[in-house]
Amino acid sequence: MINSGDTAFVMICTALVCMMTPALALFYGGMVREKNTTTILMQNFICMGVVGLLWVFGGFSLVFGHDIGGVVGNITQYFGLSHIGAKVHPQAPHIPFMLFFAYQMMFAVITPALMTGAFACRFRFGPYLKFLVLWTILVYFPVAHWIWGGGFLAKLGVVDFAGGIVIHTTAGFGAIVCAVFLGHRKLQPGENEKPTNIPMIAMATGLLWFGWFGFNAGGTYAANTQSSYAFLNTFLAGAIAMLVWIFWETRGGKKPNFTGSLVGAVAGLATITPAAGYVDPAAALVIGALGATACFFAKHIQHYFKFDDALEVFRAHGVGGMVGALLIGVFANAAVGGIHAGIHQFLVQLLAIVIVAIYTVVITWVILKFLNSCSPIRVSEQEEMVGLDLVEHDEPAYQRTLYK
Repeated sequence: MINSGDTAFVMICTALVCMMTPALALFYGGMVREKNTTTILMQNFICMGVVGLLWVFGGFSLVFGHDIGGVVGNITQYFGLSHIGAKVHPQAPHIPFMLFFAYQMMFAVITPALMTGAFACRFRFGPYLKFLVLWTILVYFPVAHWIWGGGFLAKLGVVDFAGGIVIHTTAGFGAIVCAVFLGHRKLQPGENEKPTNIPMIAMATGLLWFGWFGFNAGGTYAANTQSSYAFLNTFLAGAIAMLVWIFWETRGGKKPNFTGSLVGAVAGLATITPAAGYVDPAAALVIGALGATACFFAKHIQHYFKFDDALEVFRAHGVGGMVGALLIGVFANAAVGGIHAGIHQFLVQLLAIVIVAIYTVVITWVILKFLNSCSPIRVSEQEEMVGLDLVEHDEPAYQRTLYK
């Protein structure tokens, strides 16, 4: 039966998660060189249009339709909003079905947007749109079904409260593949890679953190005790991660970096995401600290393999999501979310991460190879030097860019 309080709560959470995609656009927009600001904003915002329509025309069905062989949902069941109305869905028995549809749509929208930070300044807009469509259909929809839609991983006992595997692991490994495939960015003599607009990054981090309360707490589809745990855990993990990041960054007499502290907070938020509704607040503090530590030292992975993940998507989101998903097996408290910690839970979580990571890498690479065989997906070196705002959109974010 529909509960008005739960419905209002999930409506607010849905709006908060929707806000996170524009907030992510601002976060990335402040990080990139100013001549590519409009481009990164566009790549993020366009996800709201493209993925939103994909969700209506088949996406929701592929994720939450009747299970077909544990791999994918029945695409015809809810295609074009069929059978989606005021009645409830079994996974959200206290809110209208259409609201469950809308809430889950926001997760689908933000997932491919996360990857844009990895290939910033290099991807042509036309091929990017095709990549967005294919990646969402071939990677996000199947993986979301495997875990959230009753697929084979869910049947094995894998849990992911708000997307550490479904969202952050897929986006993180997709980011690596894109960065490797597109190659390194080109810098003009004297040009640096420092953030263009730190105040914008700070504002965006605040909006992301604010939206993350809906991202995590809304996963219960009810205003209840479990959602309260998820709400508090979200703040605590982000708070301690910020401090831990600064601790590691200032070792050896280095000065505290404001941008780094913001990235640390995001890393903590990403780490608690899969575990938010399964652990108590004390565990959330430990998870946030461990997540920040793992994400901080993951810079060595990027340095070792020398891939140009421009805004370090894999480091903050991929590593954070994986660590949080694994720590469910260590810190899950059955009194909070009904999941028991233990070696079995840890191992099924690990298995899910390995399967999803391998699948994401292979499919993402195939998509990029296919698109590049049709037409070059990377801009030319000359176009990159000019900047994609002018080359791709003829619309610089800062008018002074025109006169440089």
